[in-house]
Amino acid sequence: MKNILVTGGLGYIGSHTVVALQKAGYRVLIIDDLSNTQISVLGHIATITGVEPDLHIIDLKDQEATNHFFSTNAIDGIIHFAAYKAVGESVEKPLMYYRNNLSGLINLLEAMEKYHTDHFIFSSSCTVYGQADQMPIDEQTPLKRPEAPYGKTKHMGEEIIFDFTNAAAKNAIALRYFNPVGAHTSALIGELPNGIPNNLIPYISQTAAGIRKRLGVFGNDYETRDGTAIRDYIDVNDLADAHVKALNRLLNKENKSSLEYFNLGSGTGSTVLEMIQAFEKANNLKIPYEIKERRAGDIQEAYADYTLAKKELNWQPKIDLETSMKTAWNFEKRIKE
Repeated sequence: MKNILVTGGLGYIGSHTVVALQKAGYRVLIIDDLSNTQISVLGHIATITGVEPDLHIIDLKDQEATNHFFSTNAIDGIIHFAAYKAVGESVEKPLMYYRNNLSGLINLLEAMEKYHTDHFIFSSSCTVYGQADQMPIDEQTPLKRPEAPYGKTKHMGEEIIFDFTNAAAKNAIALRYFNPVGAHTSALIGELPNGIPNNLIPYISQTAAGIRKRLGVFGNDYETRDGTAIRDYIDVNDLADAHVKALNRLLNKENKSSLEYFNLGSGTGSTVLEMIQAFEKANNLKIPYEIKERRAGDIQEAYADYTLAKKELNWQPKIDLETSMKTAWNFEKRIKE
């Protein structure tokens, strides 16, 4: 049984990927500093899969603790989620984002080299494209300067990994995903941000649950069909499946270069108002909202061409938006109880 390290494994995408990895027959070890999640997620993973992953509470910025973990655990592959991820917060606190997202990555790669782990999957983002000139975005789309420090850390992270894999003869895949939504069908794991949500769907669901008075829609003056920003929303369970397929590709030595890049999205762009309407329709609810000023760091439009992932990873999204809206609400209702 292969030992796979998932950093940030109690987070939103991380926890769903841990479930998918366990169901695929991998032994999962988690590193998480619990900065944006709750320890209860570990028990929920165990309830879903019947196996509790091996949790290590470590801050990856702590090089000594990171090295100690690798010196005592044989790791066959790494899936690296652990990072701060709020676009708006990154504009307000850029140094915090650079220190956390980049120093943690570097410490992990150094340990990977020192302790002879060969396979690495990086949680990247469509933000590396900035505001692309054409839609949909494929992997050949030129990278532009990202609008926010968060996106810059993902872009820099890819550059660091590119240089590292070339120098150290390691293999990596950067998965550039668009906007994850939804929750596990069990309603046991989902998106559970600390404090006020930065992502749209948990803000919608918390508004529906009465936790928030009304949803803030940031900007209605974009050059889009209803004036609100367009994003590509992809179910988190589909994303988890892509990580398993990417890991299999590396372990089976099917990769075609030392660092590969794949877009993960639905291929369809939805406006903020369309997403509110989709949530309302799926769950028979009304969501109060108000228009606010544009948020610093936000772009107008982004949606994916996932043709390459379909061809090389044999991956494509399977879960429709209505299902994602229902699972997101079911999760919110469970945690409110």
